[in-house]
Amino acid sequence: MSTTPATVPAKAKLRLGLRAWMDAVLVECEHAADGLNAGPVHDLRVAIRRCRSLADGLRAMDPDPSWKQMKKAGKKIFRALGDLRDVHVMQEWIEKLSNPDDPVAQKLLAHVHAREAECKQEALEDLQQFDRKQWRQWSRSLPRRAGRVRPGSVVFKHLAVEKWTAAYDLHKRALRSRSQTAWHELRIGIKRLRYTVENFLPREHSAWGSDLKDLQDFLGDVHDLDVLWNMAVHIGAFPDPESRSRWRQKLNEERSKRLDRYRERMVGKQSLWQVWREQLPSGPQLRVAATARLRVWASYLDPDLLHSQRVAQLSLSLYDGLQQEGLLLQNPDQNPRAVLQLAALLHDVGKAKGDKAHHKDSFRMIRTLTPPLGWSAQELQLAAVIARYHRGALPRARQKSMQLLDPPDRRAALQLAGVLRLTNSLDTRNGIEPRLKVGLNDKVVLIQATGYSPLDPSAEEIAAARHLLEVVLRRPVLVRRLRETVPGPKPQLTVRAHSPRS
Repeated sequence: MSTTPATVPAKAKLRLGLRAWMDAVLVECEHAADGLNAGPVHDLRVAIRRCRSLADGLRAMDPDPSWKQMKKAGKKIFRALGDLRDVHVMQEWIEKLSNPDDPVAQKLLAHVHAREAECKQEALEDLQQFDRKQWRQWSRSLPRRAGRVRPGSVVFKHLAVEKWTAAYDLHKRALRSRSQTAWHELRIGIKRLRYTVENFLPREHSAWGSDLKDLQDFLGDVHDLDVLWNMAVHIGAFPDPESRSRWRQKLNEERSKRLDRYRERMVGKQSLWQVWREQLPSGPQLRVAATARLRVWASYLDPDLLHSQRVAQLSLSLYDGLQQEGLLLQNPDQNPRAVLQLAALLHDVGKAKGDKAHHKDSFRMIRTLTPPLGWSAQELQLAAVIARYHRGALPRARQKSMQLLDPPDRRAALQLAGVLRLTNSLDTRNGIEPRLKVGLNDKVVLIQATGYSPLDPSAEEIAAARHLLEVVLRRPVLVRRLRETVPGPKPQLTVRAHSPRS
């Protein structure tokens, strides 16, 4: 039976967030340990579940291992309390659906009370082993990391799209199979969507929160009724066929009421599924949101994200200039400009593992990412190869990284890697805003860049970095300084003084 927490911590109510819920776990541990009563046990499970769901969402962007460790630390105690919570819920349902004289109810309650003593012993042992000191340290460090992404941002909207997609697939499966397992998995999918919205999207939560909770409660009741029936069958609680038929009918009636209420809101063209999806990114917006999410991921790894952003800006300028001059191959099945931008933003994530050979680490880290909605695995693979060759040895056809790509992608990878290799060296980090212009003069590609000087130590690096682009374009590439005209002072108007009238 789904119930509202009796004593949700006041701080958590007032400021929903990771720090509040992690503090609530420590407070509720003390409350639950005193007797392991139904209310405190439920409140502790709610607090732990919120922390674990927040960790799930933030792990998708922040690769710090502390998120996984925190989630694992709460898993054992959460499960132990879950068994005890199930016993409490079963007792409530038995008392609600029967009278004290019912022999089936008496046998069920006897079984539940015996099981309650066992669950309390197991839960108490896990509570005593719970490392509160380590949890307190995480409650200080992890909220600071979480604070780098603003609630309500497009990054969290993209995360909500993923949770919506997963839950909607479970919805369609449940309608087809109508099995107990399918309805239970759907409840979990909706619960994950609910916590994502509640924790990260305050505006959407104010509009959707009530419906999401109701749906979770409907399906939670269905699951509880299924568990109660399976338990009654398992322990042989029915003394005769009549009592079995009577309980089966009673449970089915309660179950059908809740599934009907679920279908009223969630089936049809005007269902809540469609209402929610229309308010989340789609089409080109989904790709923009996915790119923003990958940029956030890079921000936790790249020690100089501003450099990568400047390189991305230069790469797009150089790409547009070369394309305008007709020097780049075109493939209608690719979106090379977007892939180049992504590769430039992520090319230095490997520095999180050390500066030496970081381009190879970047390649491996980008390649093993799960493609976010809006990006295909093929595009992410191409971006990984481009980042791999932003420095170091020149790409060769027989290298393993190039063999991973289809032939058309290999040609694009060579061109885009040549662009990124040069623009990475053009960012001199001297405080001058990077800008460049591209021109074609007698089959020579002329690139004019702000801040460039042939006498600067970076000029030697730039000269080496342009080689790959010269090879793929099959023509010389020259780099010159971009001299921008500084607007002169505005002409001043001469105003004659007039004598006052007498």
